[in-house]
Amino acid sequence: MNQIIIHVDMDAFYASVEMRDNPSLRGKPLIIGSMPNERGVVATCSYEARKYGIHSAMNIKEAYRRCPNGIYMHPNFDKYKAVSEQLHGIWNTYAEASEYVALDEAYLDVTKQAVTFDGAREIARTIKQRTLDELGLSCSVGVAYSKTSAKTASEEKKPNGYFEIPDEKTFVNLMIDRDVRALYTVGAKTAEKLYAAGIHTVRDVQEKQDEVIRLLGKQGHWLTQLSFGIDNRKVEPYLPENAKSVSRELTFQEDVTNDTLLKDVLFLLSLCVEHRAKRHGLYGKGVTLKITYADMKNITRSKAVVTCDRAIDIYKEAVQLFNQIDKRPIRLIGAGIYNLSTEYEKQLSFDDYLSDPSNTAKSELKEQFAAMQRRYGLDFEGHLKEIYRWDTLHKTVEYMRKHS
Repeated sequence: MNQIIIHVDMDAFYASVEMRDNPSLRGKPLIIGSMPNERGVVATCSYEARKYGIHSAMNIKEAYRRCPNGIYMHPNFDKYKAVSEQLHGIWNTYAEASEYVALDEAYLDVTKQAVTFDGAREIARTIKQRTLDELGLSCSVGVAYSKTSAKTASEEKKPNGYFEIPDEKTFVNLMIDRDVRALYTVGAKTAEKLYAAGIHTVRDVQEKQDEVIRLLGKQGHWLTQLSFGIDNRKVEPYLPENAKSVSRELTFQEDVTNDTLLKDVLFLLSLCVEHRAKRHGLYGKGVTLKITYADMKNITRSKAVVTCDRAIDIYKEAVQLFNQIDKRPIRLIGAGIYNLSTEYEKQLSFDDYLSDPSNTAKSELKEQFAAMQRRYGLDFEGHLKEIYRWDTLHKTVEYMRKHS
């Protein structure tokens, strides 16, 4: 049996959730992300804001220049994650396998449940209606024979759209004269390479397959396949242990040169990484440090370890990496673990770590909390649940920066 895949994509998800919860925001240009006086980018925006040319990942100051009368809000990720879990509850009802791309987007394999495209059409319409009735949100849905075609279909009639691409011929007829950027995985840099070689449309990709492969190698072969509508990938259910890494990063509102502050922020980021890893029972066999300097130069440093998931261990390894980098004004700092596993390879279990008050790691953790409380006058240990939140972490670090 050929695949039948549904792609569901929420419409301006963060903004739609905020407008649902505060109807006075409806019909207005709403921009979710940083505030205009802060560093940062647009996370998403309402369709009214998009009329001003605003889009996700745009610098927030450019967004403000285009739309000074817009409404700007920080994202509330805890709220969006809760809504996302409700969405997954609806979507999973109809799928044999669900692959979540983000909080607001998923591929659903409905081959067995739907049997035919008529059945898939009914499932898609039910998903749209339940999402609206139960959560007060709209979504765009594509029904197709492959993941790429389903994604293309869901984007075809946004917002609140529905579209079908039943076979390769239909996909090719739809895409043949569109820009190469309409093909999955073609971003700005890849498009520039293709344009320079005179390859501008999907038709050009078909007619110049050898040139595309010469330019792009493995990706080029993939694009030539896509240009003919060929995509045999399966819907792969997401498993936390399949993630490549767990990390957390933070952008300062002003560049920072104070090493003590930077290391204290690394400690808070390490706590956040530990919190997320523990939720999924993951351990890392490597630690990473990410830095963006004031001149926007990015560097990443990493170190292999035996097994690492405790905040104090992540922090100490990250500090060692930090001590080896050039000391210049820093705009962004991040910490993480990689090479993930569900197996803990040390003899000392996490339960032992929690239950033994004389354990060195636990003592070091408390010492770090105490030192930071003396420096900033904040009870970090007593408010960890709040610090794990994106917005509280940012506010806390900004307070620390101003009082360091």
